[in-house]
Amino acid sequence: MTSTGEAVQFWILAVIAVGGALGMLLMKKAVHSALCLAATMLALAVCYLAQGAVFLGVVQIVVYTGAIMMLFLFVVMLVGVTSADSLKEQLKGQRLAAVLCGLGFGVVLVAGLANAKLKDFTGLSEANAEGNVQGLARLIFTKYVWAFEVTGALLITAAIGAMVLTHREHVKAPKTQRELAAQRVRDNIQVPPMPAPGVYARHNAVDVPGLLPDGTVAEDSVMATLRERGQIRDVSQEMLRRMAELEEATADRLGRAPSSRPTPPEPRKALETVPKKEEGEA
Repeated sequence: MTSTGEAVQFWILAVIAVGGALGMLLMKKAVHSALCLAATMLALAVCYLAQGAVFLGVVQIVVYTGAIMMLFLFVVMLVGVTSADSLKEQLKGQRLAAVLCGLGFGVVLVAGLANAKLKDFTGLSEANAEGNVQGLARLIFTKYVWAFEVTGALLITAAIGAMVLTHREHVKAPKTQRELAAQRVRDNIQVPPMPAPGVYARHNAVDVPGLLPDGTVAEDSVMATLRERGQIRDVSQEMLRRMAELEEATADRLGRAPSSRPTPPEPRKALETVPKKEEGEA
C-alpha cells in the first residue's frame, strides 16, 4: 500500500512526464521538443529519488538531462534545424521502419508488463542493504550483465552510425578568399562590399536598412535571410522628414529655393515581406 503523499507525488510527476513526452512528439520546433524531453527526464529523476534509487536519480539529472540533453539543445539552437529540414528523408522508408519498430517495442513492453510478477516486493531496506550504488552494481554485473553489454554495444553502434552519416569528405579543396574574390570579379557579382545597415549612423541594428543619396531604402544593406522573412524595420520616414526640415531651414537662411525631394514611400511594417525586383530592374 502506498501513502497519500506518494500517490499525489506519482500523479503529479506522471502528468509532467507524459505531457513532456507528448509535447516532444507534437511540437513543430526542434528546440521546443528538446525542452519537453528535458522536462520528462527531470520528472523521471524525481521518481527515482522518491523510490530510493538515489544513484539513478542523480545520474538522470547530471548525465542525461544536464549533459546529453543540453548538448542536443545547444546543437539544435546553433545549427538551426527547421521543420522544412525534418521533412527531407535521407533514407527511403525510414518513417515506415520507425513506425514498425515503435509498434514492435510497444508489443514487447506490453508483454513484459503483462508477465511481470508484482506480488512480492523486496523493499528498499533489503535492496539497499549494501548501499544503493553497490546493490545496483551487483545487479548490473551479475544478473543483468548480458543486457548491459548488449545495450552498450547498441549505443556504440548508434554513435558510430551517426558519425558515418554526418561525415562528408571534400571532393576538392575549398576555395581561398583570393580565389573567391577573383570569381566574383569574373562573374561581376557584387564586387564592392555590401552596404552597411543603419540610417546615417543613427541605428546600428542589422534589421534597419540604410538610405541611398536620394532617400530611398537600400534593401541590399539588410541580409537576405531577414529580407525573406520580412523582418525589416523601416525608419526612413523619420530620417527623411528631418532631412527635409533641415534643407528647408538651410534654404530659408541662405535665401535659396527649397530643393525638390521625391515623396518618401509608405513605411513598411515590421514583418512585411520585401517585394522582389522584377527582371531588368536595377
